[in-house]
Amino acid sequence: MKITVVGTGYVGLVVGACLAETGNDVICADVDQGKVDGLKKNVLPIYEPGLEEYVERNQAAGRLVFTTDVPSAIRDAEVIFIAVGTPPDEDGSADLKHVLAVADSIGKHAAREVVVVTKSTVPVGTAEKVAAAIRPHATVPFHMSSNPEFLKEGAALDDFMKPDRVVVGVETEFARERMAELYAPFVRTGKPIIFMDIPSAEMTKYAANAMLATRISFMNEIANLCEKVGANVDLVRKGIGSDSRIGPAFLFPGPGYGGSCFPKDVKALVRTSEERGAPMGVLKAVEDANEKQKHRLFQKITEVFGGQLKGRRIALWGLAFKANTDDMRESPALVLIEELLTAGATVVAHDPAAMHETRRRIGDAIGYAKTSYEAAQGADAMVVVTDWNEYRFPDFARLKSVLKQPVVVDGRNLYDPTKMESLGFTYRSIGRGRA
Repeated sequence: MKITVVGTGYVGLVVGACLAETGNDVICADVDQGKVDGLKKNVLPIYEPGLEEYVERNQAAGRLVFTTDVPSAIRDAEVIFIAVGTPPDEDGSADLKHVLAVADSIGKHAAREVVVVTKSTVPVGTAEKVAAAIRPHATVPFHMSSNPEFLKEGAALDDFMKPDRVVVGVETEFARERMAELYAPFVRTGKPIIFMDIPSAEMTKYAANAMLATRISFMNEIANLCEKVGANVDLVRKGIGSDSRIGPAFLFPGPGYGGSCFPKDVKALVRTSEERGAPMGVLKAVEDANEKQKHRLFQKITEVFGGQLKGRRIALWGLAFKANTDDMRESPALVLIEELLTAGATVVAHDPAAMHETRRRIGDAIGYAKTSYEAAQGADAMVVVTDWNEYRFPDFARLKSVLKQPVVVDGRNLYDPTKMESLGFTYRSIGRGRA
């Protein structure tokens, strides 16, 4: 099938590469000349395990093409995925200007009957706006579809190639048949393609992310309460996660959620609910709880040093909002860095993938180390911000020897508190002991 994906950000690039991997002819179009030039050389603008190999292999096979000529990419496509950014406006609503610009181009340049798919995360009613933008210019039949993505950064290829489910909103049989054919290779093991109306598909994406964000904020608040009452959040997590009505996923406490999806989608859903006269108090509380949680690590560091951070050197292990990505959007590390610098501390950080992106955002406001131990060298404290695998089993003797003071603040609960104290560390974690 001839597929065009407009937008080569995180979602568009994964979609294009995975659809090419199953034999489709895919054109990925983007107006960013520098990004496209890099992609043609297999230089990716994002870090995602395995994606570079997919891009390289499918470009070599001729199934995946990158271009800045959006009209040409649109002209002969059978299915067009709109995967451009939808950044939040100042009021929290999703900014659809890029989505609607693509729609306008589709109307002007599509030359065959086509299915137009909103793949970007967009509010309910966006497909109608896209259709309205296409319609005045259209010379061929077009069919709208909503196909929200459920890709976890760091595991996106597996999520696309072996999905739990594929959600597709359609309004015509033509669109249903095309989308069923396109996704057939990905659901051969019996996982469902769930067809529904378009507004329900648009809502499903927001509802899923909002539910997961709610679980995270809930467990963070439970962890904070555990510290006050002397409970261990790890045991509480296991106790409630074994309940089949709850399950174990997304129950790990930490420094707050970040990334490209949860913060933006919660804000957008809150905004939509207010606009439609059905305000969602629970989600507003989720958002507020997450913002408070992002200050938790700084509070713990401050408590250890009695509020005296001026002149202290603090090592951060991890910068990305989660492991296996270089995504710094809404990362708790950015909040922590700002607070530490404001308090007069110096910061040296290590991250396997996100240091380049961090430097792009904040420049040389902090130091960047080639290794985790180099970051810890001479530091008054080491803080675990991101749960990269390489931080899970460090050489504690070596870590203690390079630190100026044996202080570890563990924002991901990677280490055993009893062991850390027996090794002579001053140790703080989330929800497992001292407040």
